[in-house]
Amino acid sequence: MSRRRGGDLGAEDGIRAAYAAHGPELYRFALRQLGDDGVAQEVVQEVFLRAWRSADRFDRELASLRVWLFAIARNVVVDHVRRSRRAPSPRPAEVVVDAGFADAALDRWLVEEALRRIGADHRVALVETYLRGRPYPEVAAELGVPQSTLRSRVYYGIKALRLALEEMGVRP
Repeated sequence: MSRRRGGDLGAEDGIRAAYAAHGPELYRFALRQLGDDGVAQEVVQEVFLRAWRSADRFDRELASLRVWLFAIARNVVVDHVRRSRRAPSPRPAEVVVDAGFADAALDRWLVEEALRRIGADHRVALVETYLRGRPYPEVAAELGVPQSTLRSRVYYGIKALRLALEEMGVRP
């Protein structure tokens, strides 16, 4: 019997499996955002504590476990940054990361993940024209397709990307 909401996160084995699968990546994310090993470890602990406490709210049909855990991690990082701004910190000010940076990093990660979920032709068209800002004639010539085909791929690629983001639980 498959459970749609929560999975096995409420059980000790389920949270251990989630930690084994996603803990190291969440740690690297927190370390990049905060620049402090100890704080990054605390963030990961807090992420899994929050996930365990709210396991009944996790819905696999809205987002993957990985996306859900990263959303929690983003919130924990932002909470930490806000707390550190209120209270004096013994750490140098340049180590504290702006919450906007954490948002931007999570947005980049979500777009990258969504791009992996769409077709290769659409992905190449979007990456080359939108992300790299290359002109349509140049990209079309490189791919050996007419510009109209490339424009179609971009148009339908954007639609596919929006759908992938919605499937991941990302709402505008």
